[in-house]
Amino acid sequence: MRVIVIGGGAAGFFAAIACASVSPETEVVLLEAGRQPLTKVRISGGGRCNVTHHCFDPALLVQAYPRGEKALRGAFTRFQPQNTVNWFEQRGVSLKTEADGRIFPVTDNSETIINCLLQEAQRCGVHWKTGARVEGVSYDNHQFFVKLKSGECLNSDRVLLATGSQRRPYQWLTQFGHNIIPLVPSLFTFNIQDERIENLAGITVNQAEVQLETQGKHKYRQTGDVLITHWGLSGPAILKLSAFAARILHDHGYQMGLFINWLPSHNMETVKEQLLAQKNQTPRRQIMNHSPVSIPKRLWQNLATVAGVSAAQRWAELSKKQMKILAKELVQGKFQIEGKSTFKDEFVTCGGVDLKEINFQTMESKLVPGLYFAGEILDIDGITGGFNFQNAWTTGWLAGQAMGR
Repeated sequence: MRVIVIGGGAAGFFAAIACASVSPETEVVLLEAGRQPLTKVRISGGGRCNVTHHCFDPALLVQAYPRGEKALRGAFTRFQPQNTVNWFEQRGVSLKTEADGRIFPVTDNSETIINCLLQEAQRCGVHWKTGARVEGVSYDNHQFFVKLKSGECLNSDRVLLATGSQRRPYQWLTQFGHNIIPLVPSLFTFNIQDERIENLAGITVNQAEVQLETQGKHKYRQTGDVLITHWGLSGPAILKLSAFAARILHDHGYQMGLFINWLPSHNMETVKEQLLAQKNQTPRRQIMNHSPVSIPKRLWQNLATVAGVSAAQRWAELSKKQMKILAKELVQGKFQIEGKSTFKDEFVTCGGVDLKEINFQTMESKLVPGLYFAGEILDIDGITGGFNFQNAWTTGWLAGQAMGR
């Protein structure tokens, strides 16, 4: 039996290895269009490779996936981050967990992960070809025919597509009758030009709450660290919000209002009480130099300036109007998103093969017997932190095991 895996990324290699491991007599051929395999593994995590995340409870783990949560719940009971850690450590790769839960190789070098995958693929007898661009896949009489750009045509009993978010393979799949959910960016930062965050690049506000200005019942809201950048806002809270609101942001052309509560434990009333208390307790101190709230000093000064506070103004001189404006800026400040920027080397999209058409026990197509899927080609995406790689390891392992059996 021959199995062809199209796509030499994390999902493709993991699937090929899993298939060859469970069925040594099967010929497993992996085709990669680029000159090198595992390119996304190489650049991920700033070149350190964020292998997975330290969350070993499937019920909690799936909450990191804006799309794919239900489908992955069962899949993660069979192969989850603990299995990923065990898999690599059994092959001599030591991993470490950082404070935020992200898991990296102790070498802090993605080549460690790449070398492990390549060596394991070689040990299992996987044949891989680079520079092997696939032009099309057809199916006839229980056989697949994979046509390469070189003119070569390979036949196989089973095919796995692990081609990420490349557009061309989706054209093949529509010919097979598969429904493709439109692709849009999923993990990005917000472009915002605003005097309140001007000249504050590099400042992080811990545990702020960000919420999109939307109509209707659904509230797109996240809490976490917010990083002010040269172009606007980034950080975990912004990235999570961009992922969960990917489609509505796309539909609005990345032009939406954004409310920020820099003090999530406060509302308008409680923060006004705190400002009034400061005014009564330290009337002679300068407002700009004595903030009663725990935000960076320069941000406090910018917000106070927007409220009309002058450089030398004292707390005793703070008017009711200024206090109201300042309180609103602290807990209900409205900003305007004017566009998006890709987050570092993350190239995550939402959309892909409709999950209703996939058997998540095996990752096999419900429409075409012998056709399998793994990784980002599916309508699954996770937030930053190792979750997208975990999707690749899990779906790749399930597909590889099923193809081998």
